[in-house]
Amino acid sequence: MSSLHSSLRATLVQCDLRWENPVENCDRIDAMLGDTGSDVTDLIVLPEMFATGFTMNSREMAQPFDESDVVKWMSAQAIQRGCVITGSVAVKQNEEYYNRMIWATPDGELKFYDKRHLFRMAGEHQRYAMGQDRVVVELNGFRILLSVCYDLRFPVWLRQQSSSEQPFEYDLLVCVANWPAPRAHPWRILLQARAVENLCYVIGVNRVGDDAKGNHYSGDSMLVDFKGEPKCDYPKGEAFIETCQLHKAALNSFRDSFPAWQDADRHQVF
Repeated sequence: MSSLHSSLRATLVQCDLRWENPVENCDRIDAMLGDTGSDVTDLIVLPEMFATGFTMNSREMAQPFDESDVVKWMSAQAIQRGCVITGSVAVKQNEEYYNRMIWATPDGELKFYDKRHLFRMAGEHQRYAMGQDRVVVELNGFRILLSVCYDLRFPVWLRQQSSSEQPFEYDLLVCVANWPAPRAHPWRILLQARAVENLCYVIGVNRVGDDAKGNHYSGDSMLVDFKGEPKCDYPKGEAFIETCQLHKAALNSFRDSFPAWQDADRHQVF
């Protein structure tokens, strides 16, 4: 399939999470997904720390990456369903703890991105190590930048890193989150702003419900197009799964007709 005419079907999973209960959370998500597979989707997106909620008990909840039951579950789901599945998990590696976004593919490959910006207001920077690298993956002709929750507030980290050979580093930004309801307005604005300034699609998947710390989450998961317009946008507080479609030809056409990227300031992260 030509990348010019490719499309990508993405399934957003906005769900409640049981506090620090990986088995129950994985079972509930499996039940929510039902028979969702490659016949209807290419990519399943779960919230941040979907197995535990946004826990700071990293020493108690994180398993070594190569031994993690949740990571193995994600890989098995991707293989069984025939599509990519992504979301973040607390893991341990080399004596450090990470809020790690996993990219599990149907052929058994695992890629990952470690959350760069750690939410100090919850003490995340004291319980997890900072990620060092931006990660771009590919699916159906789309280049996809991975990000986690608080990363969304830092536009320099997420800014397109263009080159003379490749003016657009990525076509889709995916952000998985546990973003509390009192800050839902910034969440929505930032998803749209990142799409507009980077001339890309943006998918933001957030949880709903309440956690053990008394935080309430309203969801507001969205697919935003390259003009900042929400194309899939759902009522607050409702658990759902929904599959949306992204079109590469429409994205390329808009980039050609509105080449704001040509006037962008050049910079480099680090």
